[in-house]
This record gives sequence, structure tokens and C-alpha cells, in this order.
Amino acid sequence: MRTFITTIAQKVTNRPVVASLVALIAVILVPAAVFAWGPERPTFTIQQPAQYVTFNSITNNPAHGDERNFMKIREKDARNETYTDNMSLTAGKEYVVYVYYHNNAASNYNASGVGVAQDAFARAEVPAVVPKGQAKQAAAYVGASNANPVNVYDDVTLNNTTNADIALRYVPGSTNIHNFGPTNNAVMPDTILSGSGVKLGYDALDGTLPGCNEYAGYITFVVKADQPNFTFKKDVRVSGTSEWKDSVSAKPGTKVDYLLSYENTGTTQQNDVVLKDELPAGIKYISGSARLTDAASPNGKVVGDGIGTTGINIGSYTAGSNAFLVFSATVNGTSCETLTNRAAVETNNGSATDTANVVIPGDNCVEALPTTGPVEVIIGLVGVAAITVGIVYYVKSRKDLDVALHEAQSNHSTSKSNLISAPEPAKAEEVDADKTNITEHVTHKTHKK
Repeated sequence: MRTFITTIAQKVTNRPVVASLVALIAVILVPAAVFAWGPERPTFTIQQPAQYVTFNSITNNPAHGDERNFMKIREKDARNETYTDNMSLTAGKEYVVYVYYHNNAASNYNASGVGVAQDAFARAEVPAVVPKGQAKQAAAYVGASNANPVNVYDDVTLNNTTNADIALRYVPGSTNIHNFGPTNNAVMPDTILSGSGVKLGYDALDGTLPGCNEYAGYITFVVKADQPNFTFKKDVRVSGTSEWKDSVSAKPGTKVDYLLSYENTGTTQQNDVVLKDELPAGIKYISGSARLTDAASPNGKVVGDGIGTTGINIGSYTAGSNAFLVFSATVNGTSCETLTNRAAVETNNGSATDTANVVIPGDNCVEALPTTGPVEVIIGLVGVAAITVGIVYYVKSRKDLDVALHEAQSNHSTSKSNLISAPEPAKAEEVDADKTNITEHVTHKTHKK
């Protein structure tokens, strides 16, 4: 709850309101309780409304309950989902935010203008990032230039119980107003999350709002929970065989093939995906052998010889899309040598690496001790911060956002076991040994630049 408190003299009237909004929002009944609302202010009842312009201060509204609890949220596509003050976020889902408004002035003060709100507005603040394992608050404000207090607020809590940060993105064109007037169901400007918010109204959305229940209403808008993620794997095989492995045995002069597998397992598009491979001494790349297979090129295409130097930009991939890059090399090492290739993928949401080995046999080789633990992967999912760049957001707490972005950008390492559960990538071991035709494994959602 905010720390400031506004104190005003309590004024009441014995005149009842002339209409009720029960039929309009009866499905959003909420019980009276202690909520994160404010500031502290005089309260009223349906039987004894205010004698001046004030918002959302009636405690027994038959359609809403305690009006001080006027911000709620629900999952958009869930059946029979009720609005709540506390929501656990799921990546990829959309959420409807509800903001109730009611000028509590009695209707008999409208004729003189005393009860008519001027410059009436509503606005909301949604955190750009909810860090993993944390909870953040979103807030809504309703008020007018002649209201006392000028504005009132309420909060909802957003929880992220996943193992990666979640970014909240406003869905453009999703703000609507609902009331009994000519403006019912009107689409409002995409400024609900900006400093000015949106203007309220009855006959027109001009900021003029008479007092009484018949002029009350509510606003809804939609936000989406986004979470970037991807998988990456490096494999090798002896040319002419079909099984891809982490390690193969090959004599000098043998031709081997390498496979780099990438899949976008998050909820956001990843742009300018770059694949690289560090070729060790003893592995000689075969010029012209690099071929990329994805939804845009299901039969594969030659992509140049930059895989071992600057890397190859394979384009942009929507959520659920994948790609395979295959290239060939010749083994030129010496007996008993283990030649390790380290491959990497770089995206706007972070990077990852994986390795594959070629072991050259010999008569007197000393077998290396086995290694334990997860395959080495370095991934920096800093893309949550990137998602928020350019979004029309009025961030509730700039300090909170800075801390969240710092945490997201500083956490650059995790193991494969810590990655978000995602669909298995296409099975590269089924690739035809001679044609390297992997069309059947490509997820057809790729968006190429």
C-alpha cells in the first residue's frame, strides 16, 4: 500500500442512487476484504452516496461489493475463469485486466455540476518484467481533476513460479469500456498504460462523468506473458552412416559430418539467429559443404563457408520453429587424439554452446577417465529485457525494472537441466545418411528475414 494518506471531511446524503449497475457486471462480484487499495478516504454506501465527486468509495455496491477493490485479473481463454487479485503467470498465455470506475456523487448533484467529474480518467501500471520466483504488483488508478481525492488506486499481484523471467506485453487494441451509455463496448486508445491513461465518459469519452450508479462502468485490457527460450545441440557422425552421436571414432583421412540443431521453444520470435563452430586443429572443413534445412528451405540450401569463422546468420524464427545445419570435414589428427568441436548459437535472447568429439584410435592409447554431470551448455536468457524495449508501457516502478533487468542480464549460465521444459527438437538421427534430407523434422513456423 502507498505510504501517503489524503484526509478529507466526510460528507454523506440520505438520497439513494437512482439506478444500479447490477445487470452489467453481476458476474464480477467480489467479497469485501482487506486489499492493497488507497489512499485512505471516507467511505459511503449505496443508500448514502457522496455529496461531492469521489471515486470507488462505496463499500456495499450490489454489483461489485467493496468498490475500493476495483482492479482484478483473469486468464483470457480459461472457461468459467473468475477475476482475482492474485494471478500465477504462465508463459504464452494472455490475461484480461479489469478496472471498475464509479463517480460516487449522488445524482441530485449533477444538475448543478457539483456532482459531475471533469477530466475523468483511468490508467494502469504493469511491471515490464516479473523475475523468476518472484511476485510483482500491477496497479490501476481512477480519478478526475475535481475529485477528492484526485485519484484512487488498487493493486493485483502477479506471481512467476517458473525458472525464467516473464515479460508482460500489452496487446494493442485490447482496451474497451463497458457501461450503459452510447460509449458501451467502445475501443479506447492504447494509452491505458501511459502516464495520461484514457478518458472516461458516458455520452462521449471526453472526461465528463456524472455521478450515480447508472454512469458507472468498467474497462478491460489484455496483456500477454512472454518468455524466451531455445534448445541447441551439436552431434557428429562418420560420413555414410546414419546415427548421430556425441562422439565417434575415426582414423585420419576419414570424412565426418557435423550437425547443429536449434529450436525456438519460447513464446517470442528470435531474430538474427547465428550458428558458429570452432574447428580444432586436426579437423579440416570441406568448402561448400554447409547446408541449412528449415521451414523456409525444407530441402536444404547451401549457406556459405562462414561456420568456422564469423558464423552464419540463419534468420528469424517464430515460437516453435527449428533449423538444422549440416557440414562436413576431414580428420587430419594423430593417433590417440581427441578432437573436440565447440559449436554455439547466438540469439537476441542469449546464447548456448555444445560439443562433439572425434576420437582417433591407436594401438597404445590411454583411455581418458569418464566425465560426469550435465553436458556443458552456456545460455544467457537476457531477452526478457529486449522484449520490453519499444513497448508502450508505463512501468510501475522504474527501480524494480532496473533491478529485474540487471538480474536477467547478469545470469548468463545455466545447465540443460535448468532450462524450461519444451517439446523435443526434431530427431536428427533419422536424417538420411547420404542426402541429409531432414524435411520431415522441420517445424513449419519459421519466419525468415
